[in-house]
Amino acid sequence: MQIILFNKPFNVLCQFTEPGKRLNLGDCIAIPGIYAAGRLDYQDEGLLVLTDTASIQKRITAPTDPLEKTYWVQVDGFPTEEALQQLADGVVLDGVLTPAAVVSRLTSPPVWPAHTSIRERLRVPTNWLSITLAEGRTLLVRRMTAAVGYPALRLIRRAVGPWDLEALAPGEWRAAAIPPEWVE
Repeated sequence: MQIILFNKPFNVLCQFTEPGKRLNLGDCIAIPGIYAAGRLDYQDEGLLVLTDTASIQKRITAPTDPLEKTYWVQVDGFPTEEALQQLADGVVLDGVLTPAAVVSRLTSPPVWPAHTSIRERLRVPTNWLSITLAEGRTLLVRRMTAAVGYPALRLIRRAVGPWDLEALAPGEWRAAAIPPEWVE
């Protein structure tokens, strides 16, 4: 049983498929028999947890007992206190209220330089937010920030449950401990 923490770079597909097409996990990690426990969208960066054990993968991704995930999000503009409160209370997307979140502003988070394709507008300020929530629907955090008027320019997943990105640079990985209560 093993857990691998991987700092997924920008524009890497969270699958071990498509050889020769888009950059994917197989191009970054050469450990046989591991699979992603959850995913990050192609353009998003940060912590991806991989494992070789189905029960651990299920525990990480189970919607019935979800693990909290923390994202650092660079948004377009300076979110108002009202917008931050909306994110914290939940935002209605497609008629469904998103889960409550823990939201705070970040000043100068220790992040690596952005990929060159990330939009940079000199006259419009950008700000960083930390958003922690337990649900992980596709593009959820991006859709939430856009719904309150501050589109996400960059999204980095910082933590999943007990695991944190720590000092891993994009493309780096390391083995991690399995929580003792998870061992069968």
